[in-house]
Amino acid sequence: MSLDRVRVGFLPLVDAALPIVAREQGFAEAEGIDLVPVRDLSWATVRDRLLYGRTDAAHLLAPLAIATALGRGRPAVPIAVPFVLGLNGNAITLSPALADVVSPGAGLGEPHAVGTALAAVARARLAEGRPLRLGVVHRYSSHNYMLRYWLAACGARSDAGVETVTVSPPFAAEALAAGEVDGICVGEPWNSVAVDRGAGRIVLVTAQIWRRGVEKVLAARTERLTDAPELFHRLIRALHAAAAHFVRAGTIEGTAATLARPDYLDGSAELIRRAISDRIRLAQGEPPLHFPDFMFQYREAANFPWRSQAAWLYSQLVRWEGLPYSADAARVAEGVFRPDVYRAALAGGPAPLPGANSKMEGALARETGVGSIQGRLMLGSDRFFDGRTFDPDHIPSYLASLDR
Repeated sequence: MSLDRVRVGFLPLVDAALPIVAREQGFAEAEGIDLVPVRDLSWATVRDRLLYGRTDAAHLLAPLAIATALGRGRPAVPIAVPFVLGLNGNAITLSPALADVVSPGAGLGEPHAVGTALAAVARARLAEGRPLRLGVVHRYSSHNYMLRYWLAACGARSDAGVETVTVSPPFAAEALAAGEVDGICVGEPWNSVAVDRGAGRIVLVTAQIWRRGVEKVLAARTERLTDAPELFHRLIRALHAAAAHFVRAGTIEGTAATLARPDYLDGSAELIRRAISDRIRLAQGEPPLHFPDFMFQYREAANFPWRSQAAWLYSQLVRWEGLPYSADAARVAEGVFRPDVYRAALAGGPAPLPGANSKMEGALARETGVGSIQGRLMLGSDRFFDGRTFDPDHIPSYLASLDR
């Protein structure tokens, strides 16, 4: 059988798992696809390889897909996100000395308490002329937005002694060990690498900031998706099958071993196994801590591209770039996420399909049944740590309520 080659760019992170699993477990081949993962070392290169046609799709930061469509930092290129590769999966790791000051107890810290303590340290450091420096993986990343959302709510803004700088994920542990940054917000396995080297201690996971925060996505140039809709439908089905396999009992060891290979993450299978089983070692020498849904996949239509998630990311872009709200830009941002393509690809199968394209983000405190057009769909808590909710139909009033 002749297979259609699809090149998918990725960075060596655990949340690049689904395209890799789709290839290695035969789900892509079953859909008539020769899926070729293309590894890079920076998000800028992953994006550029996609934009210039060197790849057909990419494992990409959700905010970067939106920023690219809006022309932030480069000429605008229409981008489509028909599939979410995962929710959360990131952590905030501080140098051991700083962690001991702001989160002195055992286990993960409480977001308000850690943030307030960090704000106090930031003010003291600013008075000394040496502001706190925190590394994030890209300016347009959920890491940057969730970190700054959390800090601002706790009184630690960039003008109050906290700087954010970009550090590529594979080098985040080295930057922390070298003292170039005081902390990092990065995906696995790079927090665990820092911990195992004694360079840092994990004080929070991003699921504590936004319980169901959108993270990496499958992105494609809109032109490419429009030219080959049936091919992308097959790719989405392969990724969905990979997601079901990823969470299936008994597959963790095999998945970790596959991801650890030199051509993929080129890392420790043990660190990867911890991440995909929601067990994170917070400090060197400690036993791993189980945090349910640390990395969230498949269940509750986790791979569905909610336009309300794109709208929240746009609100944070406006907030942190100091931009005026634009209804036209908001429409472009929300239009990057393509639930219509997701539904078309999975119609007639077992996947639950939401009946709506958007929802009130942060409104669910417990498991709740929601409307669907296929299957039965239950969604769990998606709360923000500060109790706020986000209505995608009222972005200006939401922004007006925030400390900008």
